[in-house]
Amino acid sequence: MPPPPAARDKVLDAFERLLIERGERETTLDAVAREAGVSKGGLIYHFNSRDALVDGLLERLQGLVEQDIRDMTAAPGGPVAYYLSTSANPAAAVDRTLVAATRLLQRSHTRVGDVLAAAQQRWYDAVLAAVGDPAVARLIVLLGDGMYYESTMAGSVLPARSARSEETVQQMLGLVDRLLDGAGER
Repeated sequence: MPPPPAARDKVLDAFERLLIERGERETTLDAVAREAGVSKGGLIYHFNSRDALVDGLLERLQGLVEQDIRDMTAAPGGPVAYYLSTSANPAAAVDRTLVAATRLLQRSHTRVGDVLAAAQQRWYDAVLAAVGDPAVARLIVLLGDGMYYESTMAGSVLPARSARSEETVQQMLGLVDRLLDGAGER
């Protein structure tokens, strides 16, 4: 059994959950403290303002993206296979934090947009380093974005397709190989 999360992490976890489940407007400091099971004073000890809480979430996201990039570049199947397979199965901590951060875009949290854009750029750069062709790299990232979207919508708006996700990833990797072969023939 894993040890209980530290109070700071409990607060960030609660902030994420509330952003995802209730949206930015209902995610007040009082609601976060209640959800985390800490007093408001305990929350203020770790995050002295709403902006500090947002900053904490963005720092968490940046750390998770950096870990994801390390995992991506070290993946046995290579960065492209890793990117597409994780796009088709969005269950990692980075995905949850990413979704929570996007909820903050509803208001004018300009730093959120900057952090999200930097994360997207990091993923693109890792794919580009693997394939060497900017257009193919962009296409792979957009393909992954579409797979991510479909996976997150499956079962609610779109029909569930998770049983085919590994097959889909393999089909997409075959398509990427054909694109790269064609890109070399220009």
